[in-house]
Amino acid sequence: MILPGLARLPGRRRSRFNRAPSPAVAYLLPWLSVVLASFAATLALIGAVPLMPPLGFLMLLGWRQLRPGLLPVWAGIPLGLVDDGMSGQPPGSAVLLWSAALIALEAIEWRWPWRNFLLEWMVAGAIIALYILFAAVLAGGLGQAGMVDAIAPQAGIAILAYPLVARLVAWCDRLRLIPLRTLR
Repeated sequence: MILPGLARLPGRRRSRFNRAPSPAVAYLLPWLSVVLASFAATLALIGAVPLMPPLGFLMLLGWRQLRPGLLPVWAGIPLGLVDDGMSGQPPGSAVLLWSAALIALEAIEWRWPWRNFLLEWMVAGAIIALYILFAAVLAGGLGQAGMVDAIAPQAGIAILAYPLVARLVAWCDRLRLIPLRTLR
């Protein structure tokens, strides 16, 4: 027999019975985190050259590499539409580039299902650099002299920021799977 006050002592583990992750939180948190990251990228800096990394795209890459089956390949369409509306890019550019990136990640996942973080970072770095280059081309910077010089700092900052975004995605994933009390 357990004494009535003993169950509430500090250090005593709580029962896991009648607890499960919320399906709504587990499903919606990845989508909402990408949308919020797309919105956060528009708040920070105004300058002559773009320095702010595309945070929404980095979150999308982080979720896709951490949990490959969580966001479907077609997720680039609605999330890209939201990013197009927030970033000021030409309409459809993020839809096209995010969908192409998700298809490329799906092909890489199919070909090499087991990877370490260094390889994930290298794949993400290549996709980030190509994304920023093609986004600049779609924005009308194709014939501009010095286009690569203007976007190189943004690409470098985005590639170096990817491990921090991957850590944030891992924290969100743990938050997504917290067991909550279910009522029956």
